This record gives sequence, structure tokens and C-alpha cells, in this order.
Amino acid sequence: MEKLSLGKYTDFIVDKTVTLLNIDSPTGYTEAAAAWVKSEFESLGFSTQVTNKGGILVELGGTDKKDGLLLEAHADTLGGMVAEVKENGRLRLTNLGGMNPNNAETENVRVVTKFNGVYEGTFQLCNASIHVNGEYNDIKRGWDTCEVVLDEDVKNKEDVEKLGIAVGDIVCFEPNVRVTRSGYIKSRFLDDKLSVGILLGLAKYIRDEHITPKRALYAHITVFEEVGHGGAGNVPEGCTEAISVDMGCVGTGLQCTERQVSICAKDSGGPYSYPVVKALIQAARDSGADHAVDVYPHYGSDVEATLDAGHDLRHGLIGAGVYASHGYERSHRDGAENTLRLLIAYAL
Repeated sequence: MEKLSLGKYTDFIVDKTVTLLNIDSPTGYTEAAAAWVKSEFESLGFSTQVTNKGGILVELGGTDKKDGLLLEAHADTLGGMVAEVKENGRLRLTNLGGMNPNNAETENVRVVTKFNGVYEGTFQLCNASIHVNGEYNDIKRGWDTCEVVLDEDVKNKEDVEKLGIAVGDIVCFEPNVRVTRSGYIKSRFLDDKLSVGILLGLAKYIRDEHITPKRALYAHITVFEEVGHGGAGNVPEGCTEAISVDMGCVGTGLQCTERQVSICAKDSGGPYSYPVVKALIQAARDSGADHAVDVYPHYGSDVEATLDAGHDLRHGLIGAGVYASHGYERSHRDGAENTLRLLIAYAL
């Protein structure tokens, strides 16, 4: 197979990913991001449906309605929620998804109140001044030892409550998006907004090249993946296979780099469908997609939630390699392009 030139689609993917990364969307607060995703797919000419959960289901065309393929990616991210307004005017948080206080410390945040707007602050260790706190280096970072310091003139709980900040308000962590001259993409929440960008790139390719997929092809952009039930529903009738397009793991003991597409053979939930894994590997080889096959030691995906909900499907998992997952993550435009290349070869 002649290797496709996909540079303009990779540019498109990176551009759309950057835009989406800058839209706050921790699990439970995804309306704005979902609305943006819906608009972007519709601007490419595809029909969409908003699910009852708030996800976006997209029809990407196709002729064989009895052997449909569902591609799943998620727009929800990690974040926090106000668990307590403390007597000193600081906020104790509880995590949304796997947000880790060890790598969130000193990050800027936005506190989204239910009725009174948005306030800025910083997530800090309690008593964060190293010139004051002699035990600074020894304190274990956790949700009880760190707090949000509001950028408002508040001295006590009553001052904070007057602002309209209350238990249950959403806390969004700054993504700090950066694309380097060498093609690296650095940001919180590349998991899984990079994959949403890749599926938008696939949709643009289908439109621009006037392609009708052989199999009915759908995309489901879920909004509860980080808490385990994003892909539990909304499987279109006739689908026989679902593939999670999520981050590929990069780390010790694994082969994948940020410049490759990762094909997952097994994760914490068990092995992926062997025929699907083999077919994905063959498609990667045929298309020239630089790829790696790995076993992820600590991972779960949307498609496993789909199977857990009782759907009878073959299943797989692929994604651009992402380093420092659930922290300040890094990928590369080549990883995005190789993922797109594999999806074109496999799904179209």
C-alpha cells in the first residue's frame, strides 16, 4: 500500500486538539466541550446526536449496517470538586477521576460555582511557604494535606460562602498547552482530547476524499470515561465491533514512544479480542503506520465499559503514545498521524 500523505490532516488534528484542551471539561462538567465537539463534526457535514449522558454520537457513513464499527474517545478529563470550605477560607478538594495531588501541586485552578461565576486560585500544600514550614519536604501530598488558595480577599469560611462558593462546585486545573517547534504536544488532559482531535481528523479525511466506508462507521465521544462508565451505552444498532481510541501508554517496560501509535494487547481488564489485535497490527504494517504492541499494567478503557454493560462486540484499543499519563502529559504530532494512518487503513 502506498503511504498516504497526511500532513495537512495532522495539522488539523493538532489545531483542534489545542482548542479542545483549552475548554475545561472535568467529568461532570462537560457541556461546553461536548457542544464544541458536536459543532465541529457537524461543520464537517456529519450528523450528530447528543446522548442522555451528554456524549456525542456521530454517524460517519458506511454501507454495511449489519457489521458496524464504533470508535470511542472521551472528552471528559480529570479534575476536582469542592469537598469542604475550611474555616481559614481555603478549599479542601475531592478528586474527579484519577487526578493526583502529587503532580497537581502549585497548579492554577478555576472554581466553577453553580450560580455565581468562576473564581481563580492555586492548588497548594497546606502551609506552603518553605521558609515557614520546616516539614515541607516530608509531608505526603494528598487531598487532606493540600488545598485551594483562592485569589480573592477571603479570611474565613464566611467570606468564601459570600462569594457563592460551596461544596459540590467543580474545580478545573489549568492544562498549560504547549506545542513545540519539534512537534511535541505538552498539556494536561491529552488523555483523551488528542484522540478526539484524531477522530475529527478522520472525519475530515472521509469528507475531503469523498469516502464511503464499507462498514457503517460511528464515533462516540463519551463524557464519563474517567469514572468508568463513559462507554456503557449508546451502541448503534448493527455494530459488531468497538475500538477505544485513547492514549497509548509510554513508560518503563513498554515499547511505545510518543511518536508511535500503540496497539494494546491486554490491560487491567484482560486481553482485547485477539482477531481485532491481529487485524490492527496487519493494518498498521500495510499502511506504514509506525506502531508498537504493548500490555498496559494499570489501565481501563471505554470499550471495556461497553462490554461490561452487556454488549456483544469484538473490541480493541489503540492510541497515540502519551508519556506521564494523568500528569503533565506529552505526545507528538507523529503519534497522532500514525494513529490516523492506522484508522484509515483499518476502518475505511
